[in-house]
Amino acid sequence: MAGAPLRVLACGDVEGKLDALFSRVRAVQKKSGEFEMLLCVGNFFGSASETEWKEYQAGVKKAPIQTYVLGANNQETVHYFPDVSGCELAENITYLGRKGIFNGTSGLQIAYLSGTESLSEPTPAYSFSSKDVMELQTSLLSTPKFKGVDILLTSPWPRDVGNFGNSSGEIDTKRCGSVLVSNLATSLKPRYHFAALEKTYYERLPYRNHVVLQETAQHVSRFIALANVGNADKKKYLYAFSILPMNSMDSAELVKQPQDVTENPYRKSRKEAQKAKLLLGAEEEPACQFFFDLSKQQGRKRPSDGKEGRHFQPKQARKPPQPTGPCWFCLASPEVEKHLVVSIGTHCYLALAKGGLSNDHVLILPIGHYQSVVELSSEVVEEVEKYKSALKKFFQSKGKRYVLFERNYRSQHLQLQIAQPGTPYFYVELDTGEKLFHRIKKNFPLQFGREVLASEAILNIPDRADWRQCKSTREEEEALSKAFREDFEPFDFSLLQ
Repeated sequence: MAGAPLRVLACGDVEGKLDALFSRVRAVQKKSGEFEMLLCVGNFFGSASETEWKEYQAGVKKAPIQTYVLGANNQETVHYFPDVSGCELAENITYLGRKGIFNGTSGLQIAYLSGTESLSEPTPAYSFSSKDVMELQTSLLSTPKFKGVDILLTSPWPRDVGNFGNSSGEIDTKRCGSVLVSNLATSLKPRYHFAALEKTYYERLPYRNHVVLQETAQHVSRFIALANVGNADKKKYLYAFSILPMNSMDSAELVKQPQDVTENPYRKSRKEAQKAKLLLGAEEEPACQFFFDLSKQQGRKRPSDGKEGRHFQPKQARKPPQPTGPCWFCLASPEVEKHLVVSIGTHCYLALAKGGLSNDHVLILPIGHYQSVVELSSEVVEEVEKYKSALKKFFQSKGKRYVLFERNYRSQHLQLQIAQPGTPYFYVELDTGEKLFHRIKKNFPLQFGREVLASEAILNIPDRADWRQCKSTREEEEALSKAFREDFEPFDFSLLQ
C-alpha cells in the first residue's frame, strides 16, 4: 500500500543569499507544515557568499530543512565544493555531487547533473561533458524495468523545452539551454525536472513520454524553471509540490494523462525530421540499389527507380507488440547483457554482439520491442540511420569496412532492413550503399549471415561461425565494451544531439 505523498520544496539560484532563502522556507513551513527536503538548482553560491556562509559552516546558523544542492557553474565558486562525489557542506546542507542518483529512504529517486555544458576539452571543474551524460544515462537505463526517475535536477535549461508548449516569456528555448540536458531528460523521463540560471520562472505544460497509439502509455513530465532568490521582479523562486515515489504507485494512476498534456518537446516533428533527412540526402551521392529475388530459378537484378521499390520503404508503425516471452534485446529486460551496451540514444542503442565475429562486431537495436525495421516508427528509423552513419565514419577512421544484415525470420526483436510488415526476409547492406533483399518463403538457415561472413571466402574465420562457440568471460566482455565505447565516443551522435 502506498504511503503518504512526500512534500518537497525546490529553489532556483540562491547566489549566496542563504538568510533570505531560509527565512522564506521557515515562513512557508510555519504556514503550510513541514517539508521533507529542499532541492536547490542553479548557483547556490555567489560573489557575496563568504560572510553568510561562514556562519553556517561554523554552526552559528543552521538550515531549517535538509537541503540538497548542485555544484558550481563557474570557476569563482568551485572552491565551495571540495569533493566531486558529494559531501556535507554544513549541517543540513549537502552537495549531491557532479552527477548521479539519490535514492531516498521513501523510494524517491532523484537524478542530478551539476554544472553547465562544456564546450571544450578537458572539461572544466564546473562543467559536464557528453561522457558524464552518457554515464548517467547508462547507469539508469541498465536498471531492470526502468520507467523513469521521479525528479531530475540540472542547472541549465534543456534546449527546445518550449516546443509544443506554453510561452516561456522572454527566453528563446531554441537558443537557450543545453542540448545534452535535453537528451538526458528524454532518456530519464523525469516526472519533475527543475532548472535555473535564466533568472525567470517558467512552468511548462506537462508533456508525454510516449507516442500516442504507437507506444504503451507512460507518465508525463513537468519542467519547472525557477528564478533567483530575492529578485526585484518578485518572480517565483521557491516551488512546493507533493509526490509519491514512482515505485510505490499503481501503474494506471502513474500514466494518467492530464487534459493540458502536450507532445514531447525534444522530439522533432515529422515535418522537421523529413526536412533534415532531405538535406542529409542532398549532401551525399545516391548509392546504386539492387533488389534480388533469390527464390526464383534464375535471379533477376533490377535497379530501384523509386517506383518499383516504393513498397519497401518503412511505414509509420503501429503500436509494437509485446514480447510473448523473455526478450534478450529489450533494454529494460532483465535478460539483456547490459555490460555489452556501448551507446544509448533516444530510441535505439548500440551493443557488442555476444560471441562476436570480431572485437568490433556490434548490433543496432531499438530500445522498445519491435520485430523488424518495417515495424518501426519514423523517429526510430531516423535514429537507426544516424547510428549507421556514425558507424560508417567510425570504421572508415580505422581503415575498415562494414557489412550490415538483418534476419526477420523466427526472431522476436529487431537486431538490425525492408518489406511489408510480417513478411519474413533477409536483408544485407554494404557500406558502399548496395542493398540485397531476399524474401523468405520456406525454411531458412538462422545463422546464414554469420556463416557467410565467417567463411574462408570473406573473413576466413570458420571456427567463429557459431556464436555459442565464441563466448568470453564477463570480465573480457566488459573490457571489450569499454574499449569500443572509448573509441566510438567521438562518433557517437547520441552524446551531441
